[in-house]
Amino acid sequence: MSVASQIQLPLFYKGEKLEKEFRIDLLVEDEIIVELKAVEELKDIHEVQLMTYLKLSNKKLGLLINFNVPVLTKGVRRRINGYL
Repeated sequence: MSVASQIQLPLFYKGEKLEKEFRIDLLVEDEIIVELKAVEELKDIHEVQLMTYLKLSNKKLGLLINFNVPVLTKGVRRRINGYL
C-alpha cells in the first residue's frame, strides 16, 4: 500500500489561492484520508475537519482515528463524502 503523510491541501477563495493550507495526516492509496487524533473524546469539530478535507480533495472515504481510547475500535469513525 502507498501511504503519504502530511499532504498539503491548498485553500482557494473565489479563485485566489490563500496562504493558509490544510494538512492531511495520511493519504492511503491516494483514496482514503486518515485523520489522527489523541484526544479525550472526538468532537464534532474533528468530524467537520475530516469532511472539509474530503470535500476539498474530492475524496470519497475518510477515517477519523482517536488513539486515546482503551479499545482502538471505539476510537474509529468512518465518513463518506456527502453523507454523515
